[in-house]
Amino acid sequence: MTIAEAETETVTVEELPTHWDVVLRAWEELDLPEGWRAEIIEGDISIMTPPTDEHAHIITLIQKRILVATLPEEGDLHGSEVYQGIDVRVPQDDSLFIPDLVVLPYPSVERDPEHFAGEAQLVVEVTSKSTAGKDRGPKLHGYARAEVPLYLLVDRCDPETRQGEAPLYSDPRKGAYTSHTKVPFGKEIHLPEPFDLRIDTPAFQL
Repeated sequence: MTIAEAETETVTVEELPTHWDVVLRAWEELDLPEGWRAEIIEGDISIMTPPTDEHAHIITLIQKRILVATLPEEGDLHGSEVYQGIDVRVPQDDSLFIPDLVVLPYPSVERDPEHFAGEAQLVVEVTSKSTAGKDRGPKLHGYARAEVPLYLLVDRCDPETRQGEAPLYSDPRKGAYTSHTKVPFGKEIHLPEPFDLRIDTPAFQL
């Protein structure tokens, strides 16, 4: 092969896969046992064990409450769907999250092929000992950067109060949530429009 031929075959910088491309491909090729999940947190693949019964119970309570709100045909949430176990992506942070709960304004089969997190109307995360730091840190920042309008964090041991708290983050601007409210377990969480519903939390105190 001549030097000219070698130069012709040289891969350009534009053709090289990005770090995000490589990590996403690795994530897609994972073969995990049933119930286990993997996320990409700021470029690193993180493996999570199956949720505990207590964790699953809280998510189910929230899901039931939201599902009821999607049923009236005249309501603002008509057509929205509630999911567990589907991924949402924040490519600008090299992140792919699997929220405990996500509400989309349409069926998941109709969303953008890139599964952008910003398509969601609401994401919900319930903390555990192994995930709390990610839920309070990288995920909080990632959802804000993706401009997810509402992020509900069910924090089973708030680092400030050492009690169960439920902060709701809203109004994302320039990569950060500019508003949030927090209620202790035992009081109601109010989800604003388009939900406009209240979720009781006494049963979260397990």
